[in-house]
Parts: sequence; structure tokens; C-alpha cells
Amino acid sequence: MSALRSPLVVVGGAVVVAVAAAAVFAPVVAPYDPTALSGGALEPPSADHLLGTDVIGQDVFSRILWGARSSLLVGGGAAGLAIVVAILVGVLSALAGRRVDVVVMRILDVALALPRLPLLVLVGALVGPSRIALILLIAFVFFPGPARIFRSQALNVRTRGFIEASQGFGGGSLYLLRRHVVPAMGPIVIEVFVALIGRTILFAATLAFLGLADPTEVSWGLMLNQALLETGLYFTPAWTWLVLPAGFAITLVVLGFTFLGVGLEPLLNPRWKRGL
Repeated sequence: MSALRSPLVVVGGAVVVAVAAAAVFAPVVAPYDPTALSGGALEPPSADHLLGTDVIGQDVFSRILWGARSSLLVGGGAAGLAIVVAILVGVLSALAGRRVDVVVMRILDVALALPRLPLLVLVGALVGPSRIALILLIAFVFFPGPARIFRSQALNVRTRGFIEASQGFGGGSLYLLRRHVVPAMGPIVIEVFVALIGRTILFAATLAFLGLADPTEVSWGLMLNQALLETGLYFTPAWTWLVLPAGFAITLVVLGFTFLGVGLEPLLNPRWKRGL
């Protein structure tokens, strides 16, 4: 259990907990409604507005807190959906037999070869800005990698005696998946999910920055997008409280999940060996 006391786990866990707390308690902690006009345009940071106001007078600090909720909902939802699809595709492919496995792996190879960001931009522009569409799109482009990992683990688990015994008693693929294979792969699933969620949050912020998210939502990516449209801001001090807080929040949450994933790897992956 020494892995739980490593600096990476402590720092990453603290960041993730802080961001999650900001998302949960945003309605209580935020001093203003994030969509309401709470002051003058481009007011600098002060006691009334800790991070100043934006171009129309909305409180930046309140929008940062509410942006944590949007980022975790989209990033966490996309990562969770990608993991579920990856488990179904990867494990069932391993249990279905060689012919099905070969076909599924070739399809995953093609999916992995597709450029993620251009594909997301193209499809996102076609389906329109929507939180559900964003979650589905990000999950679709991120599930092939975990699917291959879970397929490899399932091939290893499939050779164990209790799997052969269950098959001998008539256990089907879905039964084996639910009762034996996934529980045996639990630590790996957790590790992949923690590593994936930081990447999905970053991609969600990137798409919002490109204008492919719902413009009525409050998110860090949209805050950067709106600041980018006001090019004159970069010749004034206002960019320091319009751009830096949202960019710092995105960087912090991605690093938090990255540190947590790397720090938990020795604990969740028994075959992990630290290189000298």
C-alpha cells in the first residue's frame, strides 16, 4: 500500500478531489450566477470579483467553478462510456473465438489509425453542439485503445481454470464477462479509466474552444473561445484574468488525473516494474 502514499498519488488525488468538490458545491460556493451580469465589463480582480469579470460583466470565478462541473460531466461521461464499450468489444472478442477476434481487431486497428481531432471536428460540426453528442463522439474515438488492452487481459484470464470450468457448465460469453472476466480485470479497468478521463476532459475542452460545444453551457473551453474572439483583449491586462484562469484549470485537472493514474499503476497493475 506504499503506492497510496507516493507524491504522485497524494498530489493527483488532492487535485481531483478539489476539482470534484468545486463541481459538486459550485451552486453553494460560487458568489454569483455564472450566466448573470454581476458587474461592469472587464472589471479587474477585486474583493467583489476574485478573478474579475468578462467582456459582458459575468463573474469569472463563478464561471470557473461551474466550468468544473461541465468538464467532469462531459469528460467523465465520455471516459465511462468508452470504458464500457471497450470492455464489451475487447472481452467478447477474446471469448468469441479466433475468427471473430481477428475481424474485430482489424476494425479496431482502422479506428486507431483515424486522426482523432479532425474526425471529432468534422462529425461535431455535422451533428451540432450538444453535450450528449459530445460525450458520444469522444467515447467513440477513445474506446479502441482500451478495447485492445482489455482484449489482451481477457485472453490471459480465459486460460484460467475457473473460466474453463464455467464454460464446461454451459456458461456463455456474457455470463463469463459479467461474473468472472470483468471482476478479474477490475484493477486494470480502474487504471485505464483514471488515465483516460484526463484525456477526455482535455479533448472536451479543445472541442469547446473550437466552438463545437453548446454555447449556452459554462465550460472552460468556451471561456477560452470567447476570450479568443475579443482579440483586442490581448493588448490590455484583461487577458490575465480572462484566459489564464481557464487555461490553468484545464492544465491542473489533466495533470491531476495523470499524476493519479501514474501513481496508482504500481498498485493496480501487479506486473508493473519500475525501470532503473
